[in-house]
Amino acid sequence: MKELLSKFKIELPEGIYIKDPESSKLGIKIIENSIVLIENMGFEDFNFKKLGKHIGTNESSIYRYFENKHNLLLYLTSWYWSWIEYQLVIETYSISNPEDKLKKAIEVLTRITKQDSNYSHINQMLLNKIVIYENSKSYLTKNVDAENKDGFFMPYKRVVHRFSGIISDYNTDYKYPLSLASSIVEGALQEHFVKTHFKSITNCNDEHLLTEFFTDLAIKALSVDGK
Repeated sequence: MKELLSKFKIELPEGIYIKDPESSKLGIKIIENSIVLIENMGFEDFNFKKLGKHIGTNESSIYRYFENKHNLLLYLTSWYWSWIEYQLVIETYSISNPEDKLKKAIEVLTRITKQDSNYSHINQMLLNKIVIYENSKSYLTKNVDAENKDGFFMPYKRVVHRFSGIISDYNTDYKYPLSLASSIVEGALQEHFVKTHFKSITNCNDEHLLTEFFTDLAIKALSVDGK
């Protein structure tokens, strides 16, 4: 396990950024504070001018790292999904029982995020909230096909494929592992949003019930006898 963790690295598509923000103190400051501002004011009201004022730098300095705020959002969501993949790896690696592994994977994908001390400049709890509210805005655009071709969504897709593999290990005959995997990943984000803002249309009023719901959904969908 230690060898596995030592080799694991958060890898993001290079085309998202102009200059790797992890390569300088200013870049790290941009990432750290953009998470705070976006979570606080929402992506629509966020811009580089406000970010520059917040961190005490020129707006033009931020454009040396990112072409626009859309690409910054792509960076943040890609970082999040790479980190989620990391969680899936370390928390399911030693589990041999397929059902236990499936249940643990669903827990990782549906729970409220807790801070990971391994990445002090990234507030994962705030980033989780950003992904719940803003993730779809990273791909519901006219340029989605071109950005997908350039590999901008690979971290997100890797999570779905890894989870799909866990589903297939549980039931090798199930015909729709990718569809079920992506439905649970997206559905979890939606349910986190709904249970906060549209409480009258969900039974998932806390984290525990949300994980229970998706576990129940998956196990019943994958049941061999349909019961």
